[in-house]
Amino acid sequence: MEHWARAVVLFLLLPALVQSAVLRYKFDVVMKNTTKLCSSKAIVTVNGRFPGPTLYVREGDNVLVMVNNHVNYNVTIHWHGVRQLRTGWSDGPAYIAQCPIQPTQSYLYNFTITGQRGTLLWHAHISWLRATVHGAIVILPRRHTPYPFPKPHKEEIIILAEWWKADTEAVVKQAMSIGLPPNVSDAHTINGRTGPVRNCSSQSTYTLHVESGKTYLLRIVNAAVNDELFFKIAGHRLTVVEVDASYTKPFLTDTIYIAPGQTTNALLKADQPAGKYLIAISTFMDAPVAIDNLTNYAILRYHGTPPGTSVALTAMPAINATASQSNFTNSLRSLNSKKYPATVPLVIDHSLFFTMGVGVDPCPTCMNGSKLVGDINNISFVLPTIALLQAHYFSISGVFTDDFPANPPIPFNYTGNSTANLRTMNGTRVYRLPFNSTVQLVLQDTALVAPESHPTHLHGFNFFVVGMGMGNFDPNEDPKGFNLVDPVERNTIDVPTAGWTAIRFRADNPGVWFLHCHLEVHTTWGLKMAFLVDNGEGPNESLVPPPKDLPKC
Repeated sequence: MEHWARAVVLFLLLPALVQSAVLRYKFDVVMKNTTKLCSSKAIVTVNGRFPGPTLYVREGDNVLVMVNNHVNYNVTIHWHGVRQLRTGWSDGPAYIAQCPIQPTQSYLYNFTITGQRGTLLWHAHISWLRATVHGAIVILPRRHTPYPFPKPHKEEIIILAEWWKADTEAVVKQAMSIGLPPNVSDAHTINGRTGPVRNCSSQSTYTLHVESGKTYLLRIVNAAVNDELFFKIAGHRLTVVEVDASYTKPFLTDTIYIAPGQTTNALLKADQPAGKYLIAISTFMDAPVAIDNLTNYAILRYHGTPPGTSVALTAMPAINATASQSNFTNSLRSLNSKKYPATVPLVIDHSLFFTMGVGVDPCPTCMNGSKLVGDINNISFVLPTIALLQAHYFSISGVFTDDFPANPPIPFNYTGNSTANLRTMNGTRVYRLPFNSTVQLVLQDTALVAPESHPTHLHGFNFFVVGMGMGNFDPNEDPKGFNLVDPVERNTIDVPTAGWTAIRFRADNPGVWFLHCHLEVHTTWGLKMAFLVDNGEGPNESLVPPPKDLPKC
């Protein structure tokens, strides 16, 4: 474990039988002068690092992270994918779970890892600060519990991200002022490195060192702000064994698709002749939307490879390779073993249908007199000025309403050429769920401005992806094909372009939980909402009281 983490072990019985620990981390949010693409700027970082430090924990550990804000921005940290059972105060999204940590202020995040093991990520959850404020979370199994796959020789973390030459906060501010999409990033990064760049010789390239015959576990994290990515290693196949900290049935692939906010663990066997092999990432976008379409490169190098050895190359999928994306997604299945069962809800209490897309609203001060907005069920979400969780817990009226619609207010041909519902309604509305109720949620993309995929993240829960398809969801026919046996379990899932995704989950976590597109451009425009889950019976089914150092708005 890295030197900035201190672990205080709780001895439950004997040292050899230790099952949980209290882990203390210190996150100092500071500015750091950084040069990439032959251009320098100051970026917001944790502990002066990009990417930020990795949290190493075990299932069952209690994690305490003290975040000290030394920059002139408001800050929050989200522990993406951590269930946060009854600890919504530590979830992190600004004005949903907490008010931001203001400059010079601090906040202690306090949560326990329950029933999870694998790879997740943490990132800032306010404005676009997560462009540089992010890192990995490695959740090891409980002590003396093996992986449900062959033990690797070594583990490697690979974090994929985006890089702007400009200040990202200035980029989004300008875009919001004119009502148009923000400028796309200038490059992708692999573990903070942009790789070889034309006309810029100062760039560094990430190298993955391997030994022939050994097996490596790659913990791959997509921390990009807006880009869905393909990942590939020349001459090698990867065995996927886990996504979003949930074990999967192993399957072989030469290409991994990974959306912003998603994580994938894959076994790499170094079974090729000694040499250098290209590691490449490229963008996936099957809609007419501007993106950063540059491919970034890293190198896999075998031990003993002579200097000057040429690099074995690989061909990446086309930018609009929908088949490659869907083939990977459809290959994922829960492990569904006796030890790790797939507990899919079979009886549904709340059947919801949410349309997701982009609309156009009037904006007299914008460039064209209008602005692009994101919406769910035709509602563009407006962030409150006090956190929803605080308003809920302290019964503060006037902050939100609990009348978010279960279905679109006006049904229409969602993936057809309709312009009937370009205008949206603004509101801070939540959907209320009783504790322990079961939910089926169908997420439907729309083509009002342009059809586009939406990697969607649900805070506070894992869900099962029971179905996915193209066109408009058919409530009579499509459920017949749902996988209710071993669907993949995730916290972030893609809603395909001009298509739909169906998920199921149990609302067993009291609090207020964010649902949003994890493309930051869409979240900024309002493509988000929240679920309010009521307390159950007794303290073990109720939200814990807020901590004394909870930030104030």
